[in-house]
Amino acid sequence: MKAGVFDSGIGGLTVLKNILEAKMFDEIVYYGDTARVPYGVKDEQTIINFSLEALEFFAPHHIDILIVACNTASAYALDAMSEKSSIPVIGVIEPGIEALKSKVSNPSAPILIIATKATIESKQYQNRLHLEHYTSVRGLATGLFVPIVEEGIRGGALLEACMEYYFSSIVQVPQAIILGCTHFPLIADKISEYFGDKSLLIHSGEAIVDYLREKHQIMPKRALSSKLQLFASSDLTSLENVASKWLKKQ
Repeated sequence: MKAGVFDSGIGGLTVLKNILEAKMFDEIVYYGDTARVPYGVKDEQTIINFSLEALEFFAPHHIDILIVACNTASAYALDAMSEKSSIPVIGVIEPGIEALKSKVSNPSAPILIIATKATIESKQYQNRLHLEHYTSVRGLATGLFVPIVEEGIRGGALLEACMEYYFSSIVQVPQAIILGCTHFPLIADKISEYFGDKSLLIHSGEAIVDYLREKHQIMPKRALSSKLQLFASSDLTSLENVASKWLKKQ
């Protein structure tokens, strides 16, 4: 079985890592739209247009399923992509909600969603959580984390100042934090440290693996070694360099 993984940049590598480790696919094609990252500051129609162009990119690769690792694209373009596609197109928002439901049973537990401005403004996470009867949900746009991660920054004064800027107004420590952007797992340890390791982090990569297994019956194969192809709309070398570091333990 052959899968495609699409992201606006390098962040989707965090999802790719979990998929590779799960040994679910014979081949995986990854495409990062690095020339136009971030999607999270763009308007809805632009996000849809870029995502449909990404769908066209995968056509000659003859994939069996497309995983949209980008939360912003999942929030705005998933329906449009599904309508144009003859194969399943899976986003990361529903898997994230399912993962939270399985780990947080208290409907009044404080839940924080951190994501790009566009993802937060879509209210996809907030509305779906409210439908699941969670009553203490806060969405927080933390878009500056995206260029920080894209620059290869994983710690230090700049990241600490950025976290203080975004998180200092939070009075009650969240029981769970949904990392609503695939870039954010790359700084997950620092986010966890900020909150004193008291918050459960919901990671799109882990959630999508569970979702593919439970909803699409795609089972891991222990002996499988996936063939991986990496593509980018700009600066493929940088993407390959990050991939070689982030995926080396898979």
